[in-house]
Amino acid sequence: MIRAENIFKDFSGQVVLSDVSCSFEAGKANLIIGRSGAGKTVFLKILIGLLKPTSGKVWFGDTSLFDLDKQQLRELRMQIGMLFQGSALFDSMTVEDNIRFPLDMFSKMTRGEKSKRVDYCLERVNLAGNNKKYPSELSGGMQKRVGIARAIVLKPSYLFCDEPNSGLDPKTAILIDELIYSITQDDQIITIINTHDMNSVMEIGDHIFLLHEGRLAWTGSKGEVLTSTNETLESFIFASPFLQRLKRMYAKSVHTI
Repeated sequence: MIRAENIFKDFSGQVVLSDVSCSFEAGKANLIIGRSGAGKTVFLKILIGLLKPTSGKVWFGDTSLFDLDKQQLRELRMQIGMLFQGSALFDSMTVEDNIRFPLDMFSKMTRGEKSKRVDYCLERVNLAGNNKKYPSELSGGMQKRVGIARAIVLKPSYLFCDEPNSGLDPKTAILIDELIYSITQDDQIITIINTHDMNSVMEIGDHIFLLHEGRLAWTGSKGEVLTSTNETLESFIFASPFLQRLKRMYAKSVHTI
């Protein structure tokens, strides 16, 4: 489990996060949602250890993240997979080289062992046989899947995803959600996802954390979204006319029963 305890963060006196406490479980899709400027990206960077909070703690199990020395932090980061918003692939490297990069950096595997692991990860994201292609030869969805393969190549215990569906069409976004979710469940990874995608919220949102103006405004599951009376949640989630209709239909069906 990852726990954030009383996280505060300010930049030159401007408060970005204020007393945020929550926990993230393994085998679940933990989604952080909120409007632009709500503090989601800063919070994610703190959870990964890229930013230090002004005060508060982050725990990976019984390990306090910001009490680790450089070597201990390096060892922890070897257990972390990261899927970046823009995939962040190296254009000059093949798909195979991109996925193998963390293995070259952090593992002591032989060349043959690395190749087997790369092939397995490509199969896991349904891209077997694309080893020698370059990112420019792939669609946006395929690039995202390569990013996922690279994120899991070190067999991480923790997977962080920053806007994984950004720039994707709805059908491809659903496929990416399903892939991340299946990996999370199959490998019992602690997965934390920053997202604006309400389809993701309603499809895979096991645990949802709503940040609003730097504070944790609501927590719950995708099932509880439709029954919540939290005004901040409603104004964010149901800004979409489609979701407004969905909630009215749900309320009508419950009333009828």
